[in-house]
Amino acid sequence: QLRLVESGGGLVQPGGSLRLSCVGPGFTLSYGAVGWFRQAPGKEREGVSCISRSSNISHYDYSVKDRFTIARDNAENTAYLQMNNLKVEDTAVYYCAAFATGLQNMCTMTESAYDYWGQGTQVTVSA
Repeated sequence: QLRLVESGGGLVQPGGSLRLSCVGPGFTLSYGAVGWFRQAPGKEREGVSCISRSSNISHYDYSVKDRFTIARDNAENTAYLQMNNLKVEDTAVYYCAAFATGLQNMCTMTESAYDYWGQGTQVTVSA
């Protein structure tokens, strides 16, 4: 089900930054964990990062750790992915996803756990 909307993608040079946003017009993000996934051309979709309802727990794929930061503002029903020091290999369509949970301090980068998805936003890193 597509109930989330991503924005903030674009074209950026290597070393540059972008901030992706995810809003949930069809799902109240504060009710669940949020994840960011990406799919590069010719590759399977992969987990990038996730954040728990409380924001106390977050996980990152090793390829983006120390460069990407996930955050959420439950009052604004919005989640973010701040991407710094972007590399050519970060080029992909980025998806926001969420699933409802009663657990405040849990998230996962297992794709099958997520029920709600956005349509994706293109991030292109190129000189």
